[in-house]
Amino acid sequence: MGTPRLSSTLPGIGVRYDLTTRENRRLSVVPHRDGHRAISAYRKDDPDACAFSARLTAEEGATLIDALMPACHTPNLLSTTDLGLVAERIELSASSHWNGCLPGETRMRTKTGVSIVAVLRRAEAIPSPTPDFRLAGGDTLILIGTREGVKTAAATLGRE
Repeated sequence: MGTPRLSSTLPGIGVRYDLTTRENRRLSVVPHRDGHRAISAYRKDDPDACAFSARLTAEEGATLIDALMPACHTPNLLSTTDLGLVAERIELSASSHWNGCLPGETRMRTKTGVSIVAVLRRAEAIPSPTPDFRLAGGDTLILIGTREGVKTAAATLGRE
């Protein structure tokens, strides 16, 4: 309880993250590829009934994060949005064309300007995957690049 978990991939939208609080309240956040965030809270007596939902711009989402985690904010951390960059999680399906390929074989950086900066596989995080690392279905790739580049990369990685 209290730990966000990946709930589901929403095709063409992104990923929905769910959190169940210690008070057994369910919250969800959906970061959309266009930069906005949808945050929802569900009724305690009916966890499938939405009691509140708000659409936040990327800037409003960043402000909310700063309000929730002020101790994590240091001048040494880069804000990718200030630099015109976005970070996105893209899940690789089991039937993906890229399943079993090396990251370099995607030509992601050459074609889109986007870098695969980490891979989440099961309970393991693999930062800066090495050139001999092989992608696998179910991997969640952490990408960083321009919004348009990440959108193109997501379409490329979704190829079956």
